[in-house]
Amino acid sequence: MIIRTLLVGASVAVLSIGGAQAADLIIPTTPEPIYAPAGFDWEGLYAGVRLGGQFTGTGYADQTADTTNGVIGAAVGVNFIPMDPILLGAEVTADWLWNDTYSSGEFFANLRAGAVVTDSALIYALAGVGVSSRDGFDSEGVYQLGGGVEFAVTDAITVRGEVVGQGDFSDTAGDEFFESAKATVGVFYHF
Repeated sequence: MIIRTLLVGASVAVLSIGGAQAADLIIPTTPEPIYAPAGFDWEGLYAGVRLGGQFTGTGYADQTADTTNGVIGAAVGVNFIPMDPILLGAEVTADWLWNDTYSSGEFFANLRAGAVVTDSALIYALAGVGVSSRDGFDSEGVYQLGGGVEFAVTDAITVRGEVVGQGDFSDTAGDEFFESAKATVGVFYHF
C-alpha cells in the first residue's frame, strides 16, 4: 500500500507540474494593428501666396496692349473630395499686377475641379469671374479659365503651378475670348 500511495502521489505531482507548464504556454495576446501611412489630406481650408506674370493682348480690361505684368497675390479656398479621386473646391484670389507705367488689381472667385493622381499630386481645372481695377479707378468685369498642378511637399504645405487664359466682358469690336494669359507659382498651407 505504501508503494501504491507513493505512485499515486508521484503521478499527481507529475500531472500538476505538466499542467502548470501548459498553462504558462497559453498567453492571451491582442493582434497589433496594421499601420498604413495616410496620404496627404487635400480636403479642408487652405491659404497661400503666389508670384508670376501676366501677358496681355489687345483690349483686356483697359490695360495697355502687348504688355507683360508682374504678379504677386494671395488665395484662400476650400476643397472637398465627394468620391475618390475627384476633388471639388472654391477659392478667392487677389492679385496685384505692375509694370513700368501702371499697376492694377484683380480679384476672382473661382471654382476648381480636379483629380488626386497620387497621394501627393493633384491636377485641376479652374473657372472664375471677377473684377480688374487699373490704378484704382477703372473697373471691368473679367473671367478666367485654366488649370494647374499641385504637389504636397510636407503634411501641410503644397506647391502649385497654374496657367489661366483671361478675358473681359466688354463688347468692343474684334474682342477675342482670351485677351490675356497669367502664369503663377505659389506655396499654400492646408489647415
